[in-house]
Amino acid sequence: MTNRLKEKDDLTDHEVLRIVRFLTRTRTPFNELVRGGPGDPTWNLTSFLVTSYLKGEPVTISMLIDAADVPYGTAQRRIHMMVENGEITKVARSTTGKSFYLQPSPEMYSAFMDYIKQVKSLLAETVGLRGVEDANEFYFGGADFAREIMPPPPLQSQLAESGQELKFLLHHDNYFSAMRNMWADYRNNLGSRKSFSLYNLPDLRDQLRAELSKSRSDFDVVTLNMPWLGEFADTRLLMPLDEFIEDNNIRAMDFHPTVWSAGTWGTQQYGIPIYVTIESMAVRKDLFSESELGYPRTFDQVIDVGRHFHDPSRGFSGVAWNAARGMPIASSFMILMGCCGAPILNIPRARRYHNWAALSGEHFRPKINSEEGRVVLDYMHRLVEISPPDILEMDWNRRIKAFLEGEVAMAYCWSMRAARFEYDMGSMVRRRTELIPQPKGPMGMSANPAGGFLLSIPANLPKSRAKLAFDAIAWLASPEAMKKHVTNGLPVAPRFSVAADPEVAAASPIVRFVDRLSQRGMLCSWQRPPIPEYGTIEEILGSRIHDALSGALTDGEALSQAQDEIDHVMHSNGRY
Repeated sequence: MTNRLKEKDDLTDHEVLRIVRFLTRTRTPFNELVRGGPGDPTWNLTSFLVTSYLKGEPVTISMLIDAADVPYGTAQRRIHMMVENGEITKVARSTTGKSFYLQPSPEMYSAFMDYIKQVKSLLAETVGLRGVEDANEFYFGGADFAREIMPPPPLQSQLAESGQELKFLLHHDNYFSAMRNMWADYRNNLGSRKSFSLYNLPDLRDQLRAELSKSRSDFDVVTLNMPWLGEFADTRLLMPLDEFIEDNNIRAMDFHPTVWSAGTWGTQQYGIPIYVTIESMAVRKDLFSESELGYPRTFDQVIDVGRHFHDPSRGFSGVAWNAARGMPIASSFMILMGCCGAPILNIPRARRYHNWAALSGEHFRPKINSEEGRVVLDYMHRLVEISPPDILEMDWNRRIKAFLEGEVAMAYCWSMRAARFEYDMGSMVRRRTELIPQPKGPMGMSANPAGGFLLSIPANLPKSRAKLAFDAIAWLASPEAMKKHVTNGLPVAPRFSVAADPEVAAASPIVRFVDRLSQRGMLCSWQRPPIPEYGTIEEILGSRIHDALSGALTDGEALSQAQDEIDHVMHSNGRY
């Protein structure tokens, strides 16, 4: 297959496939009852080519003739005409050029997407969604979700009576995009896509600071990356949720303790876990099987198998991981320290929950310039040797892309993003991937960090408005909503009742993988301590560790400077 053709606006592959399936079903009764004969070969050929392309499935001439659903000679003539007209292009299957696949030309693809977009707009207009100003505010396919999981009646009526929409400040990822589409697709006008502002991680933190510092936030519901909780809860920028929780059906016991505690600061709850994601390792099980190699369980084994697969001459590398300057490499360093059994602060070495608000004195002393720190930096240098050439610019999205497109044999990755390996239409590793626990460092353990996001309420909202916002949070975090997201390809199950559901277990191997880690006590949260200084620690590590890998500093200089800078921050804040 050639490089992916240009997508059109906000249409997703799933939407296009749903719309094509809908249009095909509406044509069938017409063909059977009115025409009394075979269908329209042009539609059959075009829709088959486009849908096969979106699914990443190669099309041969014989397959396309069958799809035309007309006599052999008629189909063959129509296909040759479409090739001559530039509507269908041939893609060589081998270097000889004697055999080829067929796919839509850029012109055909673009025209078909324009048609699909117009159909989507007409469908949005036909179903009569109030407040839909353009097709991008309507997500085709959300209606099934809406019928099965209705919002609580009080939430619907209060929103209708107030005449205002709730506004959300969220992370820009596949889960929150699906949440936005679900919310905007209700016929009762809960809100539109414009009610949602989605930002990438660094920008999201800046937006949170700005919004929560206002006299009144423009947003009713905000999301926090779990390690940010201390920064915003300790300064009372978030509203305590305990009173709302008591009046609602959210039960803390239904959440894994590590996950629920991610929203706890001191004795109060400031965030409801909306999804959990686990940093683990994805491996190409087909390549390991062919080479008769076992999956790596230690740092050294990662390097050994990575060297076996690493082949720059053909653009293939051993491993992808986060090494870009800033948040990505800082997160990698902290997580790998955890695999050596070492927290970055002077806290007890434990796998379980810490009361972060109760830390005091020497607990805040950094432990960056340590034997474990030197081991991790040495491991990172060796990883660079078996990584893609752009490894020092590789962030979360780039490492997923590298594995998704078949560029590497292994990749450190968060479980939420790993869902793309099976569900992305253009995935080159579908059914060839397996998630394994974090390989451990010397004298360490397989410490699999639990990350994810919390839904919270700004402290500067009126109480009546906050109650409405929490009703929305309770619905979005309900077992029914979480189950529906899992069965639609998003592996989020922070509630025991969801993870234990047989339908959920059957729908997502990632959910089963995370549940096994949980049962074996291999989930941790202490690698990235959610203290108020976390953001500053991340900035310092993101610079100094990157300096060591780029050669700007020696390993000793980088660790020493990071230790001194973090120590200065803690001392300046009166921690000791």
